[in-house]
Amino acid sequence: MKELSWSPENFLPGAPHEQWVMVEGAGMRYFRFGSGPPLVLLHGLLGYSFSWRFVLPALSSHRTLYAVDTLGAGFSERPPGLDCSLRASAERLWRFLDALALEQCDLLGSSHGGGVVLMAAALHPRRVRRMVLAAPVNPWSEHGKRISRWLSHPFLAPLVGHGLPLLGFVHDRLLRRLYGDTARIPPGTLQGYRAPLLTPGGFEHALSILRSWNPSLQDLQAMLPQIGPVPTLLIWGTRDGAVSPASAAHLEKALADCRTLLLPGVGHLPYEEMPDVFNRAVEEFLLAEPTPR
Repeated sequence: MKELSWSPENFLPGAPHEQWVMVEGAGMRYFRFGSGPPLVLLHGLLGYSFSWRFVLPALSSHRTLYAVDTLGAGFSERPPGLDCSLRASAERLWRFLDALALEQCDLLGSSHGGGVVLMAAALHPRRVRRMVLAAPVNPWSEHGKRISRWLSHPFLAPLVGHGLPLLGFVHDRLLRRLYGDTARIPPGTLQGYRAPLLTPGGFEHALSILRSWNPSLQDLQAMLPQIGPVPTLLIWGTRDGAVSPASAAHLEKALADCRTLLLPGVGHLPYEEMPDVFNRAVEEFLLAEPTPR
């Protein structure tokens, strides 16, 4: 498996495909990679384009890939007062695509990014050809609902926001819990995910997402029927401790054209824990004959 050089030392400056675009008056960073029809990749909470370092080489031969750092995350700008609800995030995604003159595309989203992709497809289903969702947040998983109530509590949130950036080992411990088998954590992963946290505002952005989490999921549940027959692939690890694998069956029923791939023993980040299996499944799904709509 070919691996891109995404270490903190050479992650951004001078990267050949690194680009920026203005969205809502702030700079959004993204990577453009490969050739073919567009596929936009959206990371999860506390993730960024680094999440896709094993996906880009594998899919770039038949897709033009756009791996973004959403506003407030990664190395994109962190505008104050950003609305972090799923609906607002999805609308920003479409503004990003409008700025790039991408009328229609495939979408790949992980965790919170998967919820944003679902909302984006509900808002503009005709602009989405296919969706791949890796353990997307959804109304039937209780894990995130409980965690969001706890972490966004008005008394606890300031402690979390100010304390975690100073405690790298806590961040690393939380990240390790996202894997079904910690022996499969790729080298450099913990350092790579920690790198953007040196820029102020990253945890504040995450807390803003958590504050709107439960109302956003209610909004998403009401919007799901608007998606219609957009072909969708769900990929889930059976040992996912962040978004319940049991919720996959409920989400599949709520979508008109959906299939699910469960990966035994895998946690919340299947594209990192079993990248070859993940990439092969995505490639086969994207290259399959389109379903008439």
